[in-house]
Amino acid sequence: MECESLPPLSRFAISGGTHGNEWTGVYISRELQKLKAKETDSVSVTTVLSNPRAVEACRRYIDTDLNRCFTEDILSSPITDSSPYEVRRAQELNAQLGPKGSDKAVDLLCDLHNTTSNMGLCIICSSIDLLSLHIYKYLQSKITSVPVRAIQIELPPSKAYSLDSLGKHGFSIEMGPQPNGVLRADIFNTMKKAVDLTIEWLQQFNSGSTFEGGEVELYADMKEIDYPRDPTTSEITAAIHPQLQDNDFKLLRPGDPIFLSFAGETVRHEGEELYPFFINECAYYEKNTAFCLGRKITRTIPSISVKTV
Repeated sequence: MECESLPPLSRFAISGGTHGNEWTGVYISRELQKLKAKETDSVSVTTVLSNPRAVEACRRYIDTDLNRCFTEDILSSPITDSSPYEVRRAQELNAQLGPKGSDKAVDLLCDLHNTTSNMGLCIICSSIDLLSLHIYKYLQSKITSVPVRAIQIELPPSKAYSLDSLGKHGFSIEMGPQPNGVLRADIFNTMKKAVDLTIEWLQQFNSGSTFEGGEVELYADMKEIDYPRDPTTSEITAAIHPQLQDNDFKLLRPGDPIFLSFAGETVRHEGEELYPFFINECAYYEKNTAFCLGRKITRTIPSISVKTV
C-alpha cells in the first residue's frame, strides 16, 4: 500500500463548551489552561472555551446552536445589532482559529462534546480527512475501557457547519451517556485520555513515524427519525422503546421495537437493517430527532508520514 505524506502538524487546538451544558470539554479545556496546555517541541496546543456565555448559564446556547454557525455564509454575514450571540462568537472563533479554508488556520482542531445517549467514545469526522481517520484508528488501538467508533459526515467545506471545520483538519469527540450540566469522572478521564493520545500521535507523526494504513469502520449516510406526533398539535405521542433505549450502534432489524406510545402500543422499525445512534439525545428533541440511523461501512486508508523538505 502506498504511503501519503502530509505537512508537519504543529498547531493543535482543543475546544470545549461549544454547547454550554456539556461539561467534560469545559473542564478539560480549563484543566489544560491551568497546566498551560501541553507545549512540546513539535506541537503547540491552544485551548478554547467556545461559548463562555452559555457555559456560565449552563445552557446549550444563548440564541442559537453555535455548532451550526460555521458555514461560509454565516461566517461572512454582516454583524448587526440583531445578530445572534453565537453568530458573533462564531466569527470571533474563525478569526482566532481560522480563517476557515486558509493557510493560517490551525492544523488540527478537536471539539469536545457530550451526549446523553449511550454512545461510548465517538469520533465525528469526514471520510476525506485522512488525518482524522488515522487518529481514530490510533485511539481505537489504545482505548479499551469503552467502545471507540466513528460517524462520517459528508458536506462540502463551504456547507460544513461545525466548529471543527475551522481547522485544516478537524473532528469532534462525542462521549456519553452524561446528563447535561453534570460531570462524570469516568467520562472525563476517558475523554482526557483521548486528548492526550491525540497529542501523542501528533508528536510521533511530526518526529517522522509512519502510521500504517488499513481498514477502519465508519457509520455513514446518517438519517434522522422523528418521534410519532399528534397530527393536530404536533406533540409527541410516544417515547423511545425500552428495548431500543441505550442500545446505540446495535443493529436495528425490521420489526424491532423503536417507540412505545403513551397508550401502550409498540411502534416497530420498518425498512432496511441499519444502526441507531444518538438515541433519545436530550438536545435533539428541539430538532425533531428521536434517533439517527446509519450504515456501517469499511474504508481502507493508506499509510501516512510527515512530508520532509
